Amino acid sequence: MTYALDHLTILSRDPEAATNFYGFLLPRIGFAQKKRGIWANGGGLHIQFAKAREGTGEYGRYAPGLNHFGFSAPSAAAVEALAAELEEAGIEARLQHFEPGITALFVPDPDGLRVEISYYPPGVPPVD
Repeated sequence: MTYALDHLTILSRDPEAATNFYGFLLPRIGFAQKKRGIWANGGGLHIQFAKAREGTGEYGRYAPGLNHFGFSAPSAAAVEALAAELEEAGIEARLQHFEPGITALFVPDPDGLRVEISYYPPGVPPVD
C-alpha cells in the first residue's frame, strides 16, 4: 500500500511577505489558490500557509525539521524560464546544472525555507 503526500503546512513570521512570494511562485508551477492561505495543484497536493507563533526559533538550513521541498519540472527550459521570471521580479533564485543533465533552481522563501524546482531527464531519479 502506498501513501501519497497530500499537504504541507508552512508557518511564516511575515504572512504578507510569504503571500507575496508564494503568490508569485506557485501559479508558475501549476498551483491555484483555493482560498486565502491554501493552494493546490492538479495532483492533489495542497499547501497551507499560516502565521508562526511569536518567539519561535528561526528556520535553520541544517536544523532538524523540513530542510526543503521540491517540485519536478517538465523540461530544463521551463526551469530556466522560471529562473528568469524570478530574477526579473527581484526574487533570489540560484540556477544550477548537475550531471547527468539535471537543471535545478533553488529559491529561499522569506523565512529561508528553500523551494527546489528541478528537471530530471528520463531515467534519472530525483536526487538531492
